[in-house]
Amino acid sequence: MKHVIIHTDGACKGNPGPGAFGAVLVCGHHRKEISAGFKLTTNNRMELRAAIAALEMLTEPCKIELHSDSKYLVQAINEKWLDGWKRRSWMTSDKKPVKNKDLWLLLDSAMATHTIRWQWVKGHAGHAENERCDELANLAVLEKNLPPDTGFEDNRDD
Repeated sequence: MKHVIIHTDGACKGNPGPGAFGAVLVCGHHRKEISAGFKLTTNNRMELRAAIAALEMLTEPCKIELHSDSKYLVQAINEKWLDGWKRRSWMTSDKKPVKNKDLWLLLDSAMATHTIRWQWVKGHAGHAENERCDELANLAVLEKNLPPDTGFEDNRDD
C-alpha cells in the first residue's frame, strides 16, 4: 500500500465570499499540487473540498497522513462526529441538519478505500506545507470567472 502525505487548506475572502482550496500530495519522490476556487462559498466548505479533491486524486487504496489546519474537519473525523451524523440520518446531536452535508457525503465516499490518519496543524504558524497550501488557495481565489459552489448556493439555509 502506498504511503501518501497530504496537506490541505481552504481560504475565503469574506465568509461567505469567494473561496478556494489548495492541497499538496507527496508520495515518495512524487509531488502534486492542486487548487481550485469558487465564486461564493465558506471557509469550512473549502477546507472540506481540499481534502475531497486530494483524496479523489488517488487511483488506488493508500495509507495516508492528512494534515489540515481545520479543526472542523479533523475533529469531525477523529472525534467520530461524522459517524454520529450518519447514524442520526445527517442530524447533529441537537437535532439540527448537518451543515455541508453534500461535501461530507463526498468526503465519506472519498475516504472509503483508504487508511487515513488525520492530523491537525496550527495554521499560519510557519509549517511549510500548510503555508504552501494557503498560498495555492489564495492564488486560486483571485482567478477570474470562478465557478459557483452549487452545493453552497443550493443550500443557503444550511
